[in-house]
Amino acid sequence: MKKLPKDECLFLLKNNYLGHLAYLNRGIPETLPITYFFDEGTRSIISYSGEGVKIKMMREKPQVSFQVEEIQNLKEWKSVLIYGRFEELEAIDAKNKLHQFSEGVKSILQKKENINLDYLNEFSSKVVTPANPIVYRINIVEIKGKQRG
Repeated sequence: MKKLPKDECLFLLKNNYLGHLAYLNRGIPETLPITYFFDEGTRSIISYSGEGVKIKMMREKPQVSFQVEEIQNLKEWKSVLIYGRFEELEAIDAKNKLHQFSEGVKSILQKKENINLDYLNEFSSKVVTPANPIVYRINIVEIKGKQRG
């Protein structure tokens, strides 16, 4: 196992859309898979969610970690770990980032999996809930990666 250079860490983030978000829930770490988009301009992770425990806990304790991997097999893989801070976006910023998220994820799905989608609700059920989605950013404080093979 060896260190993954920073430029390769950023490349891995840019070219994927599924990761694992970890946050504290009453002092106990919880990890959930999320759909995300890496915003190269701000070097941050963009995602959204419905109102719930995850959002409530991140509002209370904004320190989070986020992990993305590409696994070919047991002997060949890459993994990136981010330490960052949750930031809830509002109004026009939230709308703009949700649009960027949607277009970015659709583009990655087209490239990686040859899937053509027109609308956000084709890959996420959160947008059909009555409440507006909560758009958030994970501002990267530290990034590191490992690789094998």
